[in-house]
Amino acid sequence: MPVQPWPPRDAEHLLVEASTMARLEQELFDAGLPVEALMEKAALAVAQRLLHDQAALLQRHGAVVLAGPGHNGGDGLVVARELWLAGVAVAIWCPFERLKPLSERHHRYARWLGVPQLAEPPDPEAPALWIDALFGTGQNRSPGGMLETLLAERQRLQPGRLAAIDAPTGLCCDRGRPLGQVAATAAVTYCLGLRKQGLVQDAALSWVGRLERLELGLPPQTLAALPRSTPLGLGPADLAEAPWPVPPPAAGKYGRGRLLVVAGSDRYPGAAALALAGASASGCGSLQAQLPQPLAERLWLHFPHVVLSELEQLEGRLDALLLGPGLGPEPPTPATWKRLQDFAGLLVLDADGLNHLALRPEGAQRWLRQRQGPTWLTPHQQEFGRLFADLAERPALEAAAEAAESSGACVLLKGARSVIAAADGRRWQLLQAASSSARAGLGDVLAGYAAGLGALGMAAGSADLPALLALAALAHANAGLELAATGAGAADPASVAGSLSRRAQQPEPPEPREPSP
Repeated sequence: MPVQPWPPRDAEHLLVEASTMARLEQELFDAGLPVEALMEKAALAVAQRLLHDQAALLQRHGAVVLAGPGHNGGDGLVVARELWLAGVAVAIWCPFERLKPLSERHHRYARWLGVPQLAEPPDPEAPALWIDALFGTGQNRSPGGMLETLLAERQRLQPGRLAAIDAPTGLCCDRGRPLGQVAATAAVTYCLGLRKQGLVQDAALSWVGRLERLELGLPPQTLAALPRSTPLGLGPADLAEAPWPVPPPAAGKYGRGRLLVVAGSDRYPGAAALALAGASASGCGSLQAQLPQPLAERLWLHFPHVVLSELEQLEGRLDALLLGPGLGPEPPTPATWKRLQDFAGLLVLDADGLNHLALRPEGAQRWLRQRQGPTWLTPHQQEFGRLFADLAERPALEAAAEAAESSGACVLLKGARSVIAAADGRRWQLLQAASSSARAGLGDVLAGYAAGLGALGMAAGSADLPALLALAALAHANAGLELAATGAGAADPASVAGSLSRRAQQPEPPEPREPSP
């Protein structure tokens, strides 16, 4: 039976490169949709959002539209027209002599309406809202020193008073990095149609601000034709329809996932405790741990449900094994590496488990390819660089995908917007996370939670293990978001584990009932 995609491959979830979006639009034009119709639809959506989101600022101080020569500039000119007709004090600054024909017509109409035209660059200290419609997604080079200086001054003198249409000027929509020295710093970016994948990368967050997607009504058949490898963005709303593992109703503890956590050292005892807290929060039925002696002696005080065990005692009686949080510098023995390679269940490698794997004499990728069961890797950027040095400088979506393909493992590359890549080419990326939850210990909770969810999935016969890793990352990030909303200090590791535990304790959906005859 084919695996149902999660989340849906629709406009709300697809993340595309700028060239892909341009190709989709061209397909619509070739099929008969007038360019004018799409521009009106896009620009009217932006104008409506501005009038809703920025009503007080617009009424008090007005707006300046920075219009470029192409269709992004045309969008801006339509926005200027609509704001002017709504009674907002608007001025247009268009520093280009030649515009595309459609944009030129909108410019001419705006002049006829009486919308003021600025002959000189706008004052960066003025309080009016700047609406950046200079270049949009078609940018492939620096906007130049004059514009960069103007945009930098704007942010310095009036931070938070710039809105971008489709993309901030000077920002690469594929990689999320400035094309020159700086880019426009937007408080909000109104992304048209589909999210451009560069705008959700870690490097882009300080330039993009709040990213809001505006619907263009792209035909479903057009979206369905995109490659299976097109990344999918994940947000909190996707938890409702997520592929949570559902064990059989009569499953006992061993039928609800059997997990062994190998973690901790004299130097890092807290990492093992946090990994166990995350694993406990997953709802897996049987949780066992191999721990250093001082930590093992006190285990019953905090985790009385966890059984002390060793890998050698449990071969053939585990669904999943987590190795790594807080292990310290002492590597596993050759015999342990052999057991790990032969283990047919799910192996989750985190933290020092990854660092020790990077030092394997045969190479990490070769070792991973010889694994007998599925493998999940959960590195942060530095750990990823040790494992896949040739990919360390690549954008996260590309790097994680190539690492997964070359190793056969599923990779969770952690960051402000974590990326998950499966060996079959599928990719997911988180669209939201709380910066205040970026603390020591959160990764240990995530590793334990993911391993526990994976154990549940293995026991329940889940058809799509990579999606479970993406789900674990999303649930973990959402727990941080919910806690951060109550206060910046609330999203500590223990609280995140507690929040995840409360989700696991929610009632499972009832079994479907046979219809009455």
